Amino acid sequence: MDKLRNYDVSFSGLKNGKHEFKFEIDKTFFQLFDTEQEFTNPKIEVDILLEKHTTFLEFEIKVHGTVELICDITNDAFDYPIENQIRVLVKFGEEYDDSEEDVITIPAGDHAFNAAQLIYENVQLSIPMKKLSPNVSDEDLELLDQFSPKDIEEIEEEEHESDPRWDALKKLRDNN
Repeated sequence: MDKLRNYDVSFSGLKNGKHEFKFEIDKTFFQLFDTEQEFTNPKIEVDILLEKHTTFLEFEIKVHGTVELICDITNDAFDYPIENQIRVLVKFGEEYDDSEEDVITIPAGDHAFNAAQLIYENVQLSIPMKKLSPNVSDEDLELLDQFSPKDIEEIEEEEHESDPRWDALKKLRDNN
């Protein structure tokens, strides 16, 4: 966790109200996490808006920038714009607890909140499941849909539904 200290948002000593923090992240940030990335060459800016209240903290974390993805169809690299934001409420308690979706509990004695994991998740949620280069034409997509294997699966399902042997077995099962 010491490697991620650069992404601490120190709230101790701040007055109640709104405060802004900015980070620029690149591939070195993602190397701090022991997971393989689906993208390369990230150039991302992070804007964190902290609204400090007496008994809790509100974080709004916005990410925007670009990452390089590999197209699923052409295998060409292309820049993909990243833009996402999440809101998190941080309250104080006895120990760290992030089991709730939008609420994180940190120990009452903490003076800073580490936003690295939230930044990482925010970027990961921005990456699409299907990566299509803007250079892929509509004609290519139509051709791909025409020969996609899902059409074959549908035909096989129709054949199985009309097989009288299976229908007879289903009747026996339903009667018992």
